[in-house]
Amino acid sequence: MIDILTTEAIALLIDLIGIESFSKNENKTAERIESWFNEKNIPFKRINNNIWGLNKYYNENKPTLLLNSHHDTVRPNSGYTKDPFKAEIDNDKLFGLGSNDAGGALVSLLALFAFYYDKKNLKYNLLIAATAEEEIAGKNSLKGLLKHLPKIDIAIIGEPTEMQMAIAEKGLIVFDGVITGKASHAAHLNNDNAIMKLPSVLKWFENFKFEKDSNLLGPVKITVTQLEAGKEHNVIPGEVNLVLDVRVNDKYKNKEIADIIINKAPCKLTPRSLRLESSHINKNHELVISGIKIGRKTYGSPTLSDQAALVCPSLKMGPGLSTRSHTANEFIYLREIKEAIKIYIKLLDNII
Repeated sequence: MIDILTTEAIALLIDLIGIESFSKNENKTAERIESWFNEKNIPFKRINNNIWGLNKYYNENKPTLLLNSHHDTVRPNSGYTKDPFKAEIDNDKLFGLGSNDAGGALVSLLALFAFYYDKKNLKYNLLIAATAEEEIAGKNSLKGLLKHLPKIDIAIIGEPTEMQMAIAEKGLIVFDGVITGKASHAAHLNNDNAIMKLPSVLKWFENFKFEKDSNLLGPVKITVTQLEAGKEHNVIPGEVNLVLDVRVNDKYKNKEIADIIINKAPCKLTPRSLRLESSHINKNHELVISGIKIGRKTYGSPTLSDQAALVCPSLKMGPGLSTRSHTANEFIYLREIKEAIKIYIKLLDNII
């Protein structure tokens, strides 16, 4: 059965690669995933471009385990030398946009769900969700779908982790910053030049440290990623605009971080959103223990995923390598998918 599910998973991924599915435009990949459910005679529901279903013997009195990955992609970058929408296999490498992020994880989790779908007397219900808009954290992503789903007690989020277990993930706050000064003609003396204040402000962000570090995720990381100032060569601007990317560890809630940095920073800061919280699962949770028993390692992930939408404990785990994501000529090894399906099944077999 596992061999058949694996063959079907790879065939599905090849089809998905061939269908454009940029965030907010995943209609056609959603239809292909619907056809997978129909081929399996598994009931499902669709909300926007999100497809989800429950195991055959779902029991509302049992805890529910969510299996989730996404079928949207970023746009291909200019470095591509291969057709991003043509699945190409070369020496075990499957090339194509979305193959690594996160098509491999998605089809592997679908295979896992199919394996357990009609099993009786499971300890956990299984809820599969193939979701949209992950790459942009959109309103119709997993976050928007959650209100339509049964209560979720634990989750596995499929992202490329080489099938190791990311038991914590950093959160994110993006701040818009403003350094203010006095606008004037460049020919006149100006002792309140916003641009001249910039070096000291950048130095402050470089040196500022939050007190609490995490064993899994390290310190909170602050990075200035954008700067904008001035329109004319002969006008001293009244302000400098900057953008701040703050990656939050599991020792803080986003509101705490915002309150601290807004009160201490040498310029005005406004957070765009506080909803993308850090996430973690206790290392003593039975799901993590099961993974360790089958040789999986634990670590903390600096990258963001749909874990940020969840309030329940969650584990990020999937085939592929994170550093291949969003790169030109993206690929995943076929052996990674084959191994992933077996590892996922063993992972649940110990607890379900």
